[in-house]
Amino acid sequence: MLEVRDITKVFGELVANDHVNVEVGKGEIHALLGENGAGKSTLVKMLYGSLQPNGGSILWHGNATTITSPSAARSLGIGMVFQHFSLFESLSVAENIVLSLGADKVLADIAEQTREVSHNYGLPLNPETIIGDMSVGERQRVEIVRCLLQNPELIILDEPTSVLTPQEADNLFVTLKRLKDEGRSILYISHRLEEVKQMCDWATILRHGKVVGECDPAKETAGSLASMMVGGDIAQIKRKKTKAGDGKPLLELKDVSLPAASPFAVALKNIDLAVNAGEVLGIAGVAGNGQSEFFDMVSGEVTVASDAAVTICGTQAGAKGINRRRKLGAAFVPEERLGHSAVPDLSLTENLILSRHGSDAAMFTSMGPIGFIQRDKVHEVAAKIIEEMDVRKSGEDPDASALSGGNLQKFIMGRELDRSPAVMVVNQPTWGVDAGAAARIRQTLIDLARSGSAVVVISQDLDEIMEISDRIAVMSDGRMSLPHNADDMSREQIGLLMAGMEGGSEQEGESAHVH
Repeated sequence: MLEVRDITKVFGELVANDHVNVEVGKGEIHALLGENGAGKSTLVKMLYGSLQPNGGSILWHGNATTITSPSAARSLGIGMVFQHFSLFESLSVAENIVLSLGADKVLADIAEQTREVSHNYGLPLNPETIIGDMSVGERQRVEIVRCLLQNPELIILDEPTSVLTPQEADNLFVTLKRLKDEGRSILYISHRLEEVKQMCDWATILRHGKVVGECDPAKETAGSLASMMVGGDIAQIKRKKTKAGDGKPLLELKDVSLPAASPFAVALKNIDLAVNAGEVLGIAGVAGNGQSEFFDMVSGEVTVASDAAVTICGTQAGAKGINRRRKLGAAFVPEERLGHSAVPDLSLTENLILSRHGSDAAMFTSMGPIGFIQRDKVHEVAAKIIEEMDVRKSGEDPDASALSGGNLQKFIMGRELDRSPAVMVVNQPTWGVDAGAAARIRQTLIDLARSGSAVVVISQDLDEIMEISDRIAVMSDGRMSLPHNADDMSREQIGLLMAGMEGGSEQEGESAHVH
């Protein structure tokens, strides 16, 4: 169906795709695997018409073609579901879909087609529902149904399960198998290698912009796939056992409630939590259930009226802002990389100064909180972070926006870990990060906890939560479940709690005792 021959794409001195060759057959689910910065996103953007190649050719059903724009791609029969949704929250499902289908479409007709197609493919939707009132899993359905209404022969899916519960992911797999049986093809990008093994017929592996291998994923292990991606063995996560409660509480929340900040935000409801020195507390949940609001409250971006509601390292801090909390020994990594964790148009060293001047001013300036910036010292710290986290960049001190998402995430994580904080709160630590970098980040978070810090990891990746956590809590509709010992929790129980159902109720007594 699709053949890519010697595709090359160059950005300045960076060769993002270097004579890449890929073939996708009719009715095939084809995985595109690689580390961050391997060239996956660049390749699919050329297939979808968002970028133009510098060399090589694209053949569609055996005929050479030039895909000048996303609309041209859709006209050919190529659809794409992006990792980050592009939906207007104040509009209905049908209104969002009709906007993407052309001015000649009638809203009532599209609403009926949406209802019919979503039902037929096991992705039920109410066309009248406002996007802002939908869960993230339901929004994923909207993106897929919108793509299906364009009647594509090839569907490109970028990290489609990153926002889904295990049950929702299983339902998606059923849908993908049906699409395959209909003769449609799927180009599947994912860092979740077990689902690649489960779903995909063939895989192409990219490394540093070049194709370095192809394989049948079902005949490989997740470890062997990861090794092909990085060109070596992936370090195994080592998590020494710890007894929850052994350390003293370093982060405490007492009956914290906050109203929703906007019509599409989630109110926090009566959250009680104690995170101890020496432990990793994992917080699971489907996106949109209050995790972002929880992070903003813990970090001090949103304060609460009572100082006693939040305690950091023994000091009441509920009414204190983020810099005051950082001075108490806390560190925070938000979910959004560009715009929240980093200013896109500032260099890496400028972002380092911006994020740490309030807590580490003496480290960077000549006279403590004031004085001239010691540029040599700043560059020294940045170089250390870049080396330790294996941040791959195109220049000496590039702007944050010049890095791939995964490499920027590695820099931001390293920037906070370098402080050796007593309390660290991270939202989606390895989102969009390749297997090797993810293992490094997870091990570093475990090591930080074992050194005596309290670590909170908010993640939609259940594998990640279960791999690194000592205790696990789940957020649903702004409420937080009691933390459970990680070794006592199954994926199914966590998935039920994520869906707002009381799974694993037999553990409530024990969990309350541990808490």
